[in-house]
Amino acid sequence: MSQEAKLQELAELRARVEQLEAEVRAPAPAEQPEWPPREFYTAYFVLAGFTLGGIAAMTSLLFNIIGSLIAGKHPLHLIQIYLTFPLGEPALKMESGLALAVGCCLYLLTGMVFGVPFHLVLSRWFDKSDLARRFIITTAMALALWLINNGILAWLQPLLCGGDWIVKDIPWWVAASTHLVFGWTMLLLQPLGRFVAAR
Repeated sequence: MSQEAKLQELAELRARVEQLEAEVRAPAPAEQPEWPPREFYTAYFVLAGFTLGGIAAMTSLLFNIIGSLIAGKHPLHLIQIYLTFPLGEPALKMESGLALAVGCCLYLLTGMVFGVPFHLVLSRWFDKSDLARRFIITTAMALALWLINNGILAWLQPLLCGGDWIVKDIPWWVAASTHLVFGWTMLLLQPLGRFVAAR
């Protein structure tokens, strides 16, 4: 190898050493998040549960509207009764208006919030379970939600509003079936909220 070739190679090696030293001194680039996530993608399932809970609440409200009409009552009788919580007994006399519309929106919003734990439980721990087991779990969750809600309202409404219209005016079987319709709708909708990573 000629002297000139040796000098050329030495210059290339020095340039490569300088480049490596510069790379070592430079801060490491921020790690890119792994995609798709290896672990349970909680944020996605919370959002999916929120969305599916709204649909399940619509189903539950429709069930109550049809039931009220069959019983010969105001179609939004359930909303009238729920509005007694902030408004007291005058809410039972409302036939139409903004308050009933807001009551419907609050009902749907509550369903969206309750849809999150239903979807998280079904997706995280029972996604691969058979339908019978998932049905039992969903039914138990819906009835537990009814018992908790009923217990809180039975104590809180008389304390804040001076009456217990929600517990007194909604038969237990109507309240329980409303929660069951919500839970069973969440069970049917849960596969739509499964996470499928885009490639």
